[in-house]
Amino acid sequence: MSELKFNPDLCLNCSTYSCLTKCINLNYDFESAREERVKIALGEYSKVLEECYTCYGCEEYCEFGNHPFYRMAELQESLGVKKIDDENRRALLQRYDVEGEFIPKKVGGKFVHICLFPEVKELIRGGLFEGFEVIRGRHVFCNMLYLHYGMISVVKDRAERTIKNLQKLGADGIVLYHDECYAFYKSFAEAYGIKVPFKFVHLFDYLYNRLKDMEVKPLGLKVVYQRNCSNRFIPETDKTLDKIFELIGIERVDREYDRERALCCGAPFVLSKESGKLEVLQKKNLNDMANSGATHVVFNCPMCYTTLAERVKAKGLTPIIVSELCRMAIGEL
Repeated sequence: MSELKFNPDLCLNCSTYSCLTKCINLNYDFESAREERVKIALGEYSKVLEECYTCYGCEEYCEFGNHPFYRMAELQESLGVKKIDDENRRALLQRYDVEGEFIPKKVGGKFVHICLFPEVKELIRGGLFEGFEVIRGRHVFCNMLYLHYGMISVVKDRAERTIKNLQKLGADGIVLYHDECYAFYKSFAEAYGIKVPFKFVHLFDYLYNRLKDMEVKPLGLKVVYQRNCSNRFIPETDKTLDKIFELIGIERVDREYDRERALCCGAPFVLSKESGKLEVLQKKNLNDMANSGATHVVFNCPMCYTTLAERVKAKGLTPIIVSELCRMAIGEL
């Protein structure tokens, strides 16, 4: 695998250090950001490696596309900065590894890749996904979740196997349901010079183009969106979501913790046993949702939904997945 496309000179000569000054979790001033970013550029230890919430926001903030988070993840691992204890680390390594050869049940045609979430299979139905087969499981898992735990080598080591397994489908096209999977093929693969020999599309791009060909009923709802961490690698898709909302008559209510200021759902901190961080993030996020004037909270990430749905309901709001919202707009729900 190629080395990370990271140019230290871009960090050393940066005039904004927005990767850290914009970080809403760390709140660095310019001088502190410059000092710590220089250390990271030179491959040295920085306290940022310990303090990082792994929300991936710095990837979106960097004006140069210089992959500041991937750089930090590599340093976390090489310098021994642990984001998870050894016992959970070993368990996590084993949990998503594979045994045996991947043999597709079907070759050829169109597929929706739903990552590791069996519950999402129930959402791939109706007119939106007519003619598609569902693919999921560890053999075709991108392993991007390891980035939350300073284990970037796992993603790199398993990348070739994952891509080869998905290539075996001989697919005419693959819709990637989860942002994390799309980020692997679009952001991670490009950052490391990994060739992807098949066509893939983000769920939002697919839904938008599909809805344009269907009869749509404006829903007239006010919603807030729980923008998940992995979407920070692929911010262009968030703009497509806005186009979907406009098409189906949805108002995405402005609030403090959305778009560039989006907050993590807190799920990574369950495994890393950092309950303090989890509670702070969720309290700020949920209160912001409740005070927004919206009636619904829209999710795309199944893990975000699992983590927050019941707490959203407790705030008097209705949680809903993007694809289900689109099914409402075409009269299927």
